[in-house]
Amino acid sequence: MSPDVPQIFDRHAVRLHRDRAARDVAAVRPIVEEAATRLLDRLDDVTRPFATALDIGGRGVVAPRLRARGIQTVAADLSPRMAALDAGPAVAMDGEWLPFSPHSFDLVVACLSLHWVNDLPGLLAQVRHVLAPDGLFLACMPVLPTLGGLRTALMEAEMAQRGGVSPRVSPFPGLRDCAALLQRAGFALPVADADVIELSYATPMGLLADLRHAGETNALHQRARGLTSPALLADALGRLPRDADGCVAQSLHIAVMTGWAPAPTQPRPLRPGQFSVSLEEALRDPP
Repeated sequence: MSPDVPQIFDRHAVRLHRDRAARDVAAVRPIVEEAATRLLDRLDDVTRPFATALDIGGRGVVAPRLRARGIQTVAADLSPRMAALDAGPAVAMDGEWLPFSPHSFDLVVACLSLHWVNDLPGLLAQVRHVLAPDGLFLACMPVLPTLGGLRTALMEAEMAQRGGVSPRVSPFPGLRDCAALLQRAGFALPVADADVIELSYATPMGLLADLRHAGETNALHQRARGLTSPALLADALGRLPRDADGCVAQSLHIAVMTGWAPAPTQPRPLRPGQFSVSLEEALRDPP
């Protein structure tokens, strides 16, 4: 990693959170499965066969689904305990450094596992490096405005009680940022589109429990150390918006990202002057 890369996230804390979450991750399995289903459905639209795949941070959900499609899959995770959830070949590794040779995989999948990476452009460049020519990168990650209500509630409560705020919720990218990252990493035919998974919790504590069980608690470098006071937490949770039934509604906004490792056989856009019909003529109303 370049020394110029800002260290927004404490990767050691991320690993510890995922280690702790490994024993309870089954509690959030329906959410991970829903995200994985929507992500892997994209493979049904691809005619190219895939023989080998790398699953980055799939929490024991993604790799078995890839193997069920006949794809030899290596599961990888920052947490050794989370990696051990997979029954097939698995490796514990830091996702900011991929320990694989060039052209090792036909397919790389990352389901809800990229948003704690400091050098995301660098990681995507490494993904392209380990992909075989015409290999596919397929990923989904949370984007704005995910957890916007919780972020606002915590800021308002801390400002009211302490007169200042500390970072408590991960800074998610926007959809356009994800598309730009794919282009910057040199992927061919890059696409990033939006999807939403609607969640609802009977109590605010249900939301916090899911974040803990998924290993998604605060791992920002500039986070406040120590336990959050019960009074501050109660104030913040009381500020969360509720729906008509009194439940806490949360929308998990995700960017679904696809990009291909460059290959000579891929279609390329026509150069200026190669078009046989002008745009003006194409848009003109028929006589």
